[in-house]
Amino acid sequence: MASLSSLLKLSLFFCFLFLLYTPTTSTKTKTQTKTNTNNKTTTNTLHNPTFHSLCQSTPYPSACLSSMDLSIPLDLPTNILSLVLKSLLSAISSTTPLSHVLAAALHSPYLVETQRSSVQDCVDLHAATLYSLSHTSSLIKSGLPDKFLPDIRAHLSAALTNKVTCLEGLAGATGPMKNPLFSSLLSAYQPVSNALSLVPKAGKTKKQGRRLSVSDFPAWVPQRDHRLLQSNDDGDDNGDDNGDGDNGNDPSSIITVAKDGTGNFTTISDAIAFAPNYSNDRVIIAIHAGVYEEYVVIDSYKTNIVFIGDGMDVTVITGSRSVGDGWTTFRSATVAVSGEGFMARDITFKNTAGPTKGQAVALRVNADLVALYRCTIDGYQDTLYVHSFRQFYRECDILGTVDFIFGNAAVVIQACNIIAKAPIPGQSNVITAQSRDDPNEETGISIQNCSIVASVDLASTSSSVRTKTYLGRPWRNYSTTVYIESFIDGLVDPAGWTQWNGAQGLDTLYYGEYMNAGPGSNTDARVTWLGYHIMDYDDASYFSASNFIYGDEWLGSTSIPYDNQI
Repeated sequence: MASLSSLLKLSLFFCFLFLLYTPTTSTKTKTQTKTNTNNKTTTNTLHNPTFHSLCQSTPYPSACLSSMDLSIPLDLPTNILSLVLKSLLSAISSTTPLSHVLAAALHSPYLVETQRSSVQDCVDLHAATLYSLSHTSSLIKSGLPDKFLPDIRAHLSAALTNKVTCLEGLAGATGPMKNPLFSSLLSAYQPVSNALSLVPKAGKTKKQGRRLSVSDFPAWVPQRDHRLLQSNDDGDDNGDDNGDGDNGNDPSSIITVAKDGTGNFTTISDAIAFAPNYSNDRVIIAIHAGVYEEYVVIDSYKTNIVFIGDGMDVTVITGSRSVGDGWTTFRSATVAVSGEGFMARDITFKNTAGPTKGQAVALRVNADLVALYRCTIDGYQDTLYVHSFRQFYRECDILGTVDFIFGNAAVVIQACNIIAKAPIPGQSNVITAQSRDDPNEETGISIQNCSIVASVDLASTSSSVRTKTYLGRPWRNYSTTVYIESFIDGLVDPAGWTQWNGAQGLDTLYYGEYMNAGPGSNTDARVTWLGYHIMDYDDASYFSASNFIYGDEWLGSTSIPYDNQI
């Protein structure tokens, strides 16, 4: 096919440009010592025992050494690790021309729409990677204080996830250049893996649990945000605490959306476009009751956006994009969130493509420090795409069939209803498909104090044709998912978990269960994989909101209640 031939030619061009813009190891090893512009004697990194030792501890030692800047003063600073990380990140950033090549590919007249979407995914994801690397570099300049370690590790993990998502989108290509293209992309991201392996993990806490009240706000959260964001106790469901419906807020400070024209805007997308870019303050968008048939994108420069609906039953954002209709999984989302600090409450995010259309995302989140409260996320296959970074979901309803909670974020899902629906005949339900691809990532899905139940349509099927439902399967080798203190109903198969592709990841994954209840919680017949664990308290505590997503550092400012410990 002409379109495929053009794609392969672009891939070849991609590879050549990569080689042109990436310094080779041989160039860097020609000189043992030299003098820099400040007349300081420098040494070749390859022969410096300290740097050599650090690089040998990384997943790709040769790539680490070849990334090092040879013009390193002999009077090295105290924090050698910071210097190594800076060199690695500098090497990664040299892949910037790849963005230009991918952008040029979008203008090719020979690409069919599915290929164009895959290339666009790669363009967007690589741009996100470069942003994460820039952010990480700025943090490393401060010398790696403990308070920045979670942020650095989150951004590097997200960059690796971007790589994997790009490769998945291009996986449908065929021909002799497919493997060289994939190899080039993998090589380009080796310094990311190396950098992540060198960044120390922040300490975890093991204190007794407590529930944070919704009234616990840091001093910097404006009073108007307290009253709007917190749960109401007066029964009128409008967020105020006096029943008068005015919320105690200055109406001019809130952007309103209403389909009947009584708000500032009639579409959510127009409200987002109006919202300020790179806001350090929360931008409240109140979305009145109605069904909003639109595809909502919150770009990375739209930070701290907050959606407040009139209730998950009456404020609905819906779409129907699917892989079956030619969209990539990444781009099928009804609502796609890339802006840091996003929050939502009392809204439904829905994809109505149905069970026969394959992957069809209702909500995709590839943004840091995101929290949802009392929302519904409803679809079939691939409903909730927890793509990357740190996320929190509280008292939400999440519905789907196959892999309906999936991705590589560090996510805590707490006090939610996880509801399996009826799939197409002969298909099994799988609740989670976590895609951790690197052993050094701190990512995974932690499901705590939730209810795992069947929808009415699934529960009503006869026992002779009953669908098997599993807690999860390993999308990637280091897939990590745990169920803690949750109610697991009888819909879950006694084995609990199922395979993805033969024995893939069964020894390296981490699947755990701790103190669950209900007819489906019996572990006597569970899988016997090396990676499956009946956890003790200490194991489970690692996956608490405080430890796993460092929730005490940011969830208190959201007004959303959370259990910070097991």
